[in-house]
Amino acid sequence: MRFYSRFLKLIGVVSFLIGGCVDAIELPFKDTTNLLVIEGTITNLPETQRIRLSRAKADPITGRLGTIKISKAIVEVLVDSSLAVPFTEKDSGTYQAPLSFKGQVGHAYQLRFTLPDGRNYTSTTEVMQPSPPIGQLTPQFNANSLPLNQRINGVYAAAYDFFLTTQDPTDQHNYYRWSWKLWERQEWCRTCDNAYYSEYYPFDQNRRFEDCVDVSRYIQSEYFTYDYSCRTPCWQVFEGYDINVFDDQYSNGGTIVNRRIAQVPYYQAGGCLVDIRQGALTAGAYRYYKLLQDQTQNTGGLADTPPTVLSGNVHNLANRKEVVIGYFTAEGVSSLRYWLDRRDAQTAAPGLYQALSNGKNPHPETNAPEDRGYGIFDGSDRPPTAVCLESDSRTALKPTDWRD
Repeated sequence: MRFYSRFLKLIGVVSFLIGGCVDAIELPFKDTTNLLVIEGTITNLPETQRIRLSRAKADPITGRLGTIKISKAIVEVLVDSSLAVPFTEKDSGTYQAPLSFKGQVGHAYQLRFTLPDGRNYTSTTEVMQPSPPIGQLTPQFNANSLPLNQRINGVYAAAYDFFLTTQDPTDQHNYYRWSWKLWERQEWCRTCDNAYYSEYYPFDQNRRFEDCVDVSRYIQSEYFTYDYSCRTPCWQVFEGYDINVFDDQYSNGGTIVNRRIAQVPYYQAGGCLVDIRQGALTAGAYRYYKLLQDQTQNTGGLADTPPTVLSGNVHNLANRKEVVIGYFTAEGVSSLRYWLDRRDAQTAAPGLYQALSNGKNPHPETNAPEDRGYGIFDGSDRPPTAVCLESDSRTALKPTDWRD
């Protein structure tokens, strides 16, 4: 979703992507802006299939766009115009398919959903295309890889650039999309502001609490923050959000040589696990993402496409003029996991905690609650350790191919 929010910062008018061409409609953004945003890709990998719904809504005072997640929608994906697969809301605005469900190459998929206010939406039908296998990957440390707007804490530009050399099939027209996912070992699992972490409910050692106990109303003379280390192994999960698409029309059947397909930031020393993904897009999805790539990642030269919002392949059944941002896709994916030991790094890393905390160092608990006149009598030693909470960006499940 991050590339959509980045894209929204550039908008000036709204455009509709219809039949491969863009028709610009003069619709300046005002404090009443309220646009539906969808994010959803069905893949053939054995992974959780998710649909995300939100609104890009302008603050009535500042005019700045923010994101509001949409809950309590009814979401399903229609397979081959016959089987409806329900998606259940797991987190606010995130809808998840049954764990047994994954896409299959050659089959057709269509998104349908109903918002809480009764409005119905549907996408065009996407037929999943096969993805050729990933060829040779070559990672290279680059101390100046990241552009200014992506540097860690605005300073650290180091990353590992992944280059791909692969044979493009001769028997099909391929539209590629490359992406990546990164797992980093996380040592700090919880931060409590004006609060203390507690394993159990205060005064009750039989009930697990595993949360911060707010003591701000008892301690009003100071502000403090404490960090708590992980009790069990924990991994931070990152996903690349730059768009990287390619049409093989000029290289069909040839070799794609040393194409940079990922820039993986150098967060911390030690090994990490990178999942490189090569997706096969439909022609419509490629056109959409190519335009979006041009909008968000070009340098702003005179030849660049003017900033616009692109309506994708989802529409309101009762009002086709409503702008819906995003594109529902069904994407055949080839995946290759790469263990990156980072022994050849030539600069210092910021540290994972520091990268996620704007350069701050962790601050473990130094004063027990009793020192501030508040007691947490849960029977545990202080300071306690914290559990690794599952989320889109963190997991306690050891990734496949992780090396200890």
